[in-house]
Amino acid sequence: MRHCRSQAAKAAQEDYEFQLVENEIKEGGGAIVAVRLLDKRTGAPVANAVVFATRMDMAPDGMEAMSTPVEALPPEEPGIYRFKTNLTMAGGWRFSLAAKVQGETETVERRLEFKAVQ
Repeated sequence: MRHCRSQAAKAAQEDYEFQLVENEIKEGGGAIVAVRLLDKRTGAPVANAVVFATRMDMAPDGMEAMSTPVEALPPEEPGIYRFKTNLTMAGGWRFSLAAKVQGETETVERRLEFKAVQ
């Protein structure tokens, strides 16, 4: 008697992509950074993932000491995740975030760069 082992295909971190909703965000307190989480295999937004910010800092290498707190906001649209932060000055910023997608074992992690404008 042969035993057949069947495993469901699991997605990898590379199967998901974070995208900035806007590449330029107004500087200052109360700035809202919105990201879209997509399943690259289908192109569909991923709703109900647990998305958490790990770090918001100035983007040029060597500027990591210029960091600011990030607060997750309630979702308003499926697949769009919003975060409130204080972009203390205009220029490049780097947003490090991660997600746990329902039914997946791996954590999706990405760093997105954007520009804060006056």
